[in-house]
Amino acid sequence: MRGICQFVVGVCFVLLVGCGTQQQKPGVSDTSTYEVYSRLGFEYLQEGDTGNAKQSFQRAIDMNSGYAEAHNGLALVFQLEGDTALAESYYRKATKLAPDSAMMHNNFGAFLFANGRYEEACQELARATEDPFYNRRSQAFENLGRCYRLLNRDDVAKHAFQRSLQVTPNRPVSLVELTDLLVDESQPIEASKYFDRFLELVEKRQVEHYAKSLWVGIRLERLRGNTSRAATYALILKNLYPDSEEYQQYKESSR
Repeated sequence: MRGICQFVVGVCFVLLVGCGTQQQKPGVSDTSTYEVYSRLGFEYLQEGDTGNAKQSFQRAIDMNSGYAEAHNGLALVFQLEGDTALAESYYRKATKLAPDSAMMHNNFGAFLFANGRYEEACQELARATEDPFYNRRSQAFENLGRCYRLLNRDDVAKHAFQRSLQVTPNRPVSLVELTDLLVDESQPIEASKYFDRFLELVEKRQVEHYAKSLWVGIRLERLRGNTSRAATYALILKNLYPDSEEYQQYKESSR
């Protein structure tokens, strides 16, 4: 699929320093051992080897049943394998064992979002944004904004996108989503500020237009009275995304 992935469902695999397959050294504690097994599980998971990943995570849990990282790892494995009931069970165990872990709340929120459980997803994603040191906090705010939009809570969605951009100023999806919300509010000047920042990224070839960005551009230019620019975006939308929902909306709006 061309363009920007509009919502990263699934997980962000964390590379853990020091993991590997080295032999256990004399004097290494059981704590180090279960951590190594868990880290090895994430390595297998990144390689797509879910069988060995499961064995490694289970070994970690056998050694320490309260180790949240390993429960989170098994949740990711079962999510990838399509076993949603088991995935949810392990996500709940992980977040219960590590209630302050932004990563685990974000992963669980993404899982719930993927299964259309938006109310619950928003709650988990909101928990993920609470940690000011979470290295994916801007993404969590962005995901939260998209979640709120699906619940028609545009007021809090706007705040989430703004917070995303405060943390990371040039997140393309947040820029487009904020533009969209401001166009809905008939605020072309404010909307243009965000869309211009998105266009700068396009011009620098850091991102590409996608169906929604083009549809938002059409609506913004119509609001500004720039029919020529709107027509240009419409032509690109027609050529690149003729089967998209956004193109259908454009055709309906042009009747």
